[in-house]
Amino acid sequence: MHFMLRILACLILTLSLSVSAKPGVSAPDKRADEGQGPYKRLILRGVNMVSGLGAPTRGPVDIIIENDRIANIVNVGHPGVPILEQGRPKAGAGDQEMDLTGMYVLPGFIDMHGHIGGSADNIPAEYVFKLWMAHGITTVREPGSFNGLDWVMDHVNRSDKNQIVAPRIIPYLGFGMGSDKPISTPDQARKWIKDAAKRGAKGVKFFGATPDIMQAALDEAQKRGLGTMMHHAQLNVMSMNALDSARLGLTTMEHWYGLPEALFTDSVIQNYPADYNYNDEQHRFAEAGKLWEQAAKPGSEKWQAVRDELIALDFTINPTMTIYQASRDLMRERNADWHDKYTLPTLWDFFTPSRYAHGSYWFDWTTDNEIAWKRNFDLWMTFLNDFKNHGGRVTTGSDAGYIYKIYGFGFIQELELLREAGFNPWEVIQSATLNGAQALGMEDQIGSITIGKKADLVIVGENPLRNFKVLYGTGHYRLDDNNQPTRSGGVVYTVKDGIVYDAKKMLEDVSKMVDAAKAFD
Repeated sequence: MHFMLRILACLILTLSLSVSAKPGVSAPDKRADEGQGPYKRLILRGVNMVSGLGAPTRGPVDIIIENDRIANIVNVGHPGVPILEQGRPKAGAGDQEMDLTGMYVLPGFIDMHGHIGGSADNIPAEYVFKLWMAHGITTVREPGSFNGLDWVMDHVNRSDKNQIVAPRIIPYLGFGMGSDKPISTPDQARKWIKDAAKRGAKGVKFFGATPDIMQAALDEAQKRGLGTMMHHAQLNVMSMNALDSARLGLTTMEHWYGLPEALFTDSVIQNYPADYNYNDEQHRFAEAGKLWEQAAKPGSEKWQAVRDELIALDFTINPTMTIYQASRDLMRERNADWHDKYTLPTLWDFFTPSRYAHGSYWFDWTTDNEIAWKRNFDLWMTFLNDFKNHGGRVTTGSDAGYIYKIYGFGFIQELELLREAGFNPWEVIQSATLNGAQALGMEDQIGSITIGKKADLVIVGENPLRNFKVLYGTGHYRLDDNNQPTRSGGVVYTVKDGIVYDAKKMLEDVSKMVDAAKAFD
């Protein structure tokens, strides 16, 4: 039995790494007209500040940035009346000022599950980075580095130096990547973890392995100060569910696989139909949509015990609900507002139903499939909200590049889904900012608008707490005062390390890339 588990673990690794695609073109160096700053001193005037700390909106305030740091936050008036100049921070010689009166400023968003590539072939890094940045995403945890760690590390280093237009990248390496043979012993697992740390990985992404290998790998990762995340793949989840891995020291679970299995009461294995085949993507995702109904009921003794133990272990759930949204409403996702202008042809081809492409499982997706997934979402969201309400950490990730999800846009959809799950708007923002920083061990640097922290900011013309749709690059569709349909909103500026980027301009650049790709195609 133990030998068979090892074979399964190796199979999981082989399957997971086989989905990698050809890396796209590396990001070009930042042009002189892309991003202004950092400045010796920059003053953002008259903004409404959403700190990310759970505090209510405060404004108008002036935010002073010195180089890449927030130096001061000054109350300068009251809503609904003109700002009086007396008492405002004075601009000195050489200081820069931006009049942002009435706009909203939030901490830079943190996408905790953002692949630069690995889905369709030849996705240019510039395309991915500018879509992320145009939606206010200033930090991304790269789960797996499927374009190769060297390729990813080149972008990590260039982004750290702000030589490219890109978020800050936190590279996690897929467990076993680069090995000349599958990892089959605890000693091999420890050696691989040591080598990954030496190569610059900040963490490790697991898909599944036998308990002894997982225990060795997680222990070694803790010793090396590496973060850990896991997609509890169904091929190995029976021997290692989310609670099992949390007990061994896993810091973050991805998606939701492994969580219902930890809540089973009437069985120990998912109740698959007799003709189920994991390699059939429609089987895989259709049956996944029935999994939460096999778990313990909300509020039951088992439910509470699993919830409370995960919280006691300081475990983080990074749900990426957005990546499964098409499962409950396929037509909506296929016809999303942004596809025509911002989806590359190679991505669209990759999304199209195919028995050869991971996540393109729409072979015969029916009304009943969607209804099952809607019920699945209801129970999943109930757990997430309950977990959060009892002190659990929930973060925000997108997993874009798969299943009709486009970079940046998918992240904003995740905010809406957290809202649907019962998170209030301030809790959603905290999930998208401070919680991610805490999970990365970077809360002293990013994640909130706090004096002394990095100047990573999202600047929006309208109140996103009222309507997260104003964060989409395509804006919010509504009637104007003349009874005419219009689009409003979209991020105005994204600030990373004190450098101010024009979000609309980045979207224009992406649109031109898509147009050029369509013309070539």
